[in-house]
Amino acid sequence: MAQMTATPVTTQGFLVDGKWVEEGDPVEIRGPYDRSVIGRVFQGRREHAEAAIAAAVKAFGTTRRLPAFERQRMLRRVAEGISQRKEEFAHTMAQEAGKPIKAARTEVERSIFTFTVAAEESTRIYGEYLPLDWQEFTVGRWGIVKRFPLGPIAGITPFNFPLNLVAHKVAPAIAAGCTMVIKPAPQTPLTALLLAEVVQQAGWPDGALNVLPLSNEDAGLLVTDERLKMISFTGSAAVGWDIKRRAGKKKVLLELGGNAGVIVHSDADVAFAAERCVSGGFVYAGQTCISVQRILVERSVCAKFTDALLAGVKRLKTGDPLQDSTDVGPLIRESDAIRASEWIQEAVGGGARVLIGGQRRGSMLEPTVLTGTRPDMKVNCQEIFAPVVTVEPYDDFHDAVRQINRSSYGLQVGIFVRDAKLLFTAYEELEVGGVIAGDVPTFRIDHMPYGGIKDSGLGREGLRYAIEEMTEPRLLVMNLR
Repeated sequence: MAQMTATPVTTQGFLVDGKWVEEGDPVEIRGPYDRSVIGRVFQGRREHAEAAIAAAVKAFGTTRRLPAFERQRMLRRVAEGISQRKEEFAHTMAQEAGKPIKAARTEVERSIFTFTVAAEESTRIYGEYLPLDWQEFTVGRWGIVKRFPLGPIAGITPFNFPLNLVAHKVAPAIAAGCTMVIKPAPQTPLTALLLAEVVQQAGWPDGALNVLPLSNEDAGLLVTDERLKMISFTGSAAVGWDIKRRAGKKKVLLELGGNAGVIVHSDADVAFAAERCVSGGFVYAGQTCISVQRILVERSVCAKFTDALLAGVKRLKTGDPLQDSTDVGPLIRESDAIRASEWIQEAVGGGARVLIGGQRRGSMLEPTVLTGTRPDMKVNCQEIFAPVVTVEPYDDFHDAVRQINRSSYGLQVGIFVRDAKLLFTAYEELEVGGVIAGDVPTFRIDHMPYGGIKDSGLGREGLRYAIEEMTEPRLLVMNLR
């Protein structure tokens, strides 16, 4: 196995109340590709989580009063700060997340866009005028509704987008005037801490953003402490719904998992659909909540689609994420690759066939296409979070829609169909948060409402929508009679 480019191993403190703290338990961060040590961080303890919450509560007294132009200026400075350190962010992600460098660079660009849009939205947090003289006794009365920041917010972020999914919590919080305590994923804290440095340098008040690695046990304080008014969590369904159960009175925003489906109808551009499914199924080794997992193709074009899909998969290059030519890197942990491999073998044991891939070497799993699967196999009914897709034929479009709905998840679906009636039928009937017409469910632009139903989550991200989640309406009634 080729070795990554050697980089100095440094130890990074965490940010609490404007200070970089080097206390707690030192932890090595190892790259998933070759398990080399790429950095060290301090994992905070309960007392550090307490201090972070106290700092966020205190700083909220400042941020809640900041005018829109100052919040906008702050967000623009953060976007500029990321832009000035693009390669540093990209290489950090490629190393600690195993994300191919070209995908990491795309994520950096997306995060710049996220903060830029948040800057625009910070000046568009509108209210409402309400005429109240609708009855005789209410003559002379009218009202206004204004949105106010909720207060200190806790954010728990995943490993797979260690910059942009942190940005999707921090940027709308700044726009709304909220403070935050962020617990980054244990596999990828370096990127989050780098972003914290950029936000601090942009001039955001001390204590308004606190970023610290924590054990799951100590992070429980972020869930239960009533001083935090909201928790925004991105991660697994099991953990997310347990957080909701324990969160008490605080608001909960959950972005959870999926096993995203695609429907390819016979009137579609089959070659284009196959090309997009290659990208959507294997980008970042399938480790996205909206990665293509289940593909249903009308029987008359299924062979043509499958041939094109396999040809595209054969062209993918796996290997070192720091190489510009790499398309598919490692899974974040070898245990995840082992689990996915076991699911493949279980499907094969039940009658499925491997059309390509299926072999594992350490944390590397070959891009894999299966057929002959059943809906109740794990590769279909659970979230595999690996470079594995299934392809099955269908005879009736409406039955394909019903098959997609036979899932505990409901995040996004891709539909390749030109028949407008069928498309709008699918839009009406699919039990998901988003229907992507003419593309794969993996499509996302960062200002659109993003989220799901069923086991896929609660609430919506996307800048304007997240700002609404982080603010609350307050009514003022005027009686001028």
